[in-house]
Amino acid sequence: MQVEPALAPPRALGEPLGEGRLRLEPEDFLVEEMLGFEPAGAGEHVLLKVRKRAANTLWVARELARLAGCRPVDVGYAGLKDRHAVAVQWFTVPRRGRAVAQWPGAGGEGFEVLEAHAHARKLPRGALAGNRFRIRVRGLEPPTEALDARLRAIRARGVPNYFGPQRFGRHGSNLRDLPEDPGALRGGERGFVLSAARSLVFNAVLAERVRQGCWEALQPGDRAILDGRGSHFAVEALDETLRQRAARLEIHPTGPLWGRGTPGAAGAVLELETRVAGGYSRACALIEAAAMDPQRRSLRLAVRELRAHLEPGAVVLEFDLARGAFATAVLREVCAFEDQEEIST
Repeated sequence: MQVEPALAPPRALGEPLGEGRLRLEPEDFLVEEMLGFEPAGAGEHVLLKVRKRAANTLWVARELARLAGCRPVDVGYAGLKDRHAVAVQWFTVPRRGRAVAQWPGAGGEGFEVLEAHAHARKLPRGALAGNRFRIRVRGLEPPTEALDARLRAIRARGVPNYFGPQRFGRHGSNLRDLPEDPGALRGGERGFVLSAARSLVFNAVLAERVRQGCWEALQPGDRAILDGRGSHFAVEALDETLRQRAARLEIHPTGPLWGRGTPGAAGAVLELETRVAGGYSRACALIEAAAMDPQRRSLRLAVRELRAHLEPGAVVLEFDLARGAFATAVLREVCAFEDQEEIST
């Protein structure tokens, strides 16, 4: 099965401006979660803002459970953040023996609680507005004019909203030997493999629309999605209002997160999606056998607050992304790079 659309899909905005290296030090990759809501100020849980360095989320969650005197399953967190980075993220723990005021400064090897607030409920997965990134790309020294032009293009047009390499495992390992029966997938393996299979089909559809030059433009038969939202609607015919909203990055075309049932598109868009997905029949069959519902995902990613500054032998990029987006989708439209991990939601 072809995995190139997953691991090396086509770029949309031109050739990379050079090559660089990511995360030679954890401080080269900083990410901060943006909650999008205020702490409740009362309730049976404690909302914790935690800074971690070179520590993975699940390990920090277990350590917080130990400090709170609760089970690890009682700890809530909105998203996973990889180990080889500095991340500021949010957790909740039950409000039990330790008072809220006793949490700031608590921590252990590689993590520290920065803030604590009484809160009404356990933090669910995905409860984020987005993530703020500050990434140092070492070895990248593009001409200033070329870098400025590329950043202007990204601000104006966004980037293809590809799933990043983390979704597929190291060297695509989550896609190897896909079974026909999802019952053959055990434990945590099930979620990783099904997610990788679904992401492969999406990336393949998006790659084809990038090749055709229509990844950012609405087509009759598309389903358009509101920027940063899950709401989408059918595009039966294009008018100037829709074109202008798309040009302002308010709405975007979508691609399929494959499932049992119709993808949701129509006309030539549906034909394209069906044709591309037909090249990944094993992945689609596995997803359908697992009875996953079809969903839609934006083909385009708006990049907010994008800026860069130069350091000796490096470029530092800063930007905000909506939840579910991958930082590599932005970086790969600037440069080629070496990286072994990925940070998203």
